[in-house]
Amino acid sequence: MREPETLREEFLLDPEVVFLNHGAFGACPKPVFAEYQRWQLELERQPVEFLGRRFAALMQTARERLAAYLHTAADNIVYVPNATVGINIVARSLRLGAGDEILTTDHEYGAIDRTWRFVCQKSGAVYRYRLIPLPFPTEEEFVEMFWAGVTPRTRVILLSHITSPTALIFPVREICRRARAAGILTVIDGAHAVGQMPLDLDDLGADFYTSNGHKWLCAPKGAAFLYARPERQALVEPLVVSWGWQSDAPGPSRFVDEQEWQGTRDPAAYLALPAALDFYAAHRWVEVRAACHALAVETRARLTALTGLPAIGPDEAFAQMFSALLPPCDAETLKRRLYDEHRIEVPLIIWNDRPLLRVSIQGYNTRGDADRLIRALEQLLPEVRR
Repeated sequence: MREPETLREEFLLDPEVVFLNHGAFGACPKPVFAEYQRWQLELERQPVEFLGRRFAALMQTARERLAAYLHTAADNIVYVPNATVGINIVARSLRLGAGDEILTTDHEYGAIDRTWRFVCQKSGAVYRYRLIPLPFPTEEEFVEMFWAGVTPRTRVILLSHITSPTALIFPVREICRRARAAGILTVIDGAHAVGQMPLDLDDLGADFYTSNGHKWLCAPKGAAFLYARPERQALVEPLVVSWGWQSDAPGPSRFVDEQEWQGTRDPAAYLALPAALDFYAAHRWVEVRAACHALAVETRARLTALTGLPAIGPDEAFAQMFSALLPPCDAETLKRRLYDEHRIEVPLIIWNDRPLLRVSIQGYNTRGDADRLIRALEQLLPEVRR
């Protein structure tokens, strides 16, 4: 495992910026980005051969590499541009009727909330929230608290694996187990999970799971996947109808055929994702993740000591990304001044009317980055308090 100072040299990030926002859009290492550009050049040299003759085999290889990492079969996943597209494919495929319920929490990502509200507006289904309080309950308490919201009309459960605003790991495996026994579909938004934590999709038991490769897996932008359990694949319709629908050409499955070919597009980000897996293997990323979690735990403790506010959950409730409560303040001004005056890129989020600072610790982040954040907050928090 390389030290963070030298690992940062592998990334294209601006060296003048303390980048503590990997969770937003990720950051791509130089060798992975070079592979991405190599595929783009190869496509342009002979587009007809690439897209017309080689595309299916190339995508099959890329799916096999990712599927092995996710512990599932290659025919259970398809590449999509991002996790939001993955959720849209599922949400707009399901045949929901008036009064059917989708159960979720108040910790979900805003774009995904909007997707389901859009579907409900058209179908007459109802999008219901379970309020999960802070400090975060134990896993057992969470499961009981959430499951208490299930009714005879619950058709779908939507959960984040790692939440976007609060950065908490939800115990989705047990929820998926209960849902299957009750005949309820599970849709898991794993946008932040892949790369931050080990993942065995077949064992997890979700009916549908989507995640980004461009975030914590450090693949190029535009590389994500959608997983569907084999027995649920027949429910999924193409978001874009193209030649894969009712295809006469032999393909691995209808699920793959309909989702994989959706007209002319650049597949380079998908084909370069295996290079991100190679990068992780070469740099012993299991050890990198552990070191990042340790630095995140230490940094969060310093933040809570500075603000005097409680931690929103135990150390094991987050991985490399955490959120910390801030005192009442002008969050927009604080975020702007952290960047403009201290060159620190870190998001401030208003969640349930409470300001949160969400800090991402990736392999290129150092203790010096954490020091700069704490020093900047020591100066700025008294100046932006309300």
